Amino acid sequence: MTDFPTSTAPADVVRRQYLASADGDLDALRATLADDVEWTEMAGFPLAGTYRTPAGVTAHVMERLAQDRDGWTAHDDTYVVDGENVVVLARYSAVNRATGKALAVRVAHHFVVRGGLIVRFEQFVDTAKVLAAMQP
Repeated sequence: MTDFPTSTAPADVVRRQYLASADGDLDALRATLADDVEWTEMAGFPLAGTYRTPAGVTAHVMERLAQDRDGWTAHDDTYVVDGENVVVLARYSAVNRATGKALAVRVAHHFVVRGGLIVRFEQFVDTAKVLAAMQP
C-alpha cells in the first residue's frame, strides 16, 4: 500500500486531502494545496465561486461548511486517475443547523495535482438537493 503521509502520487495527495478534511485538520488540508491553487465550488452551490491560496480555500469553504452544518463529510468512494488528473466520485453528508434537514448527495470532484500539490479543484454536484436541505 502507498504511504499516504509522504507520497506525492496524485491519488495519494487527493486522498490525504479528504482524510484531513474528515478529521477537521485544516493545517494538514492546506499542506495538500499549492500556493496558487484554484478551488472552484459549482455555480448554484451555497459557496459558489473560485477561491485561491490554501488559507482562502479553508476560510471560504471548509470553515464555512463546518460552521453551517453538523457532521459535514465528503466521503471519497471511487478514484479515476489519468496522469495529473484525479476524478473522485463521492458523497456529501451533513445536517443543516438552521433547518435540521439531512443532506445526502452524490458529487464528483476533479483535481489536478502537480509536484505533489493540488493546483486545481472543480466540484460537480446536484445543487438543487443541497439547497433543498437549506429550506425550512
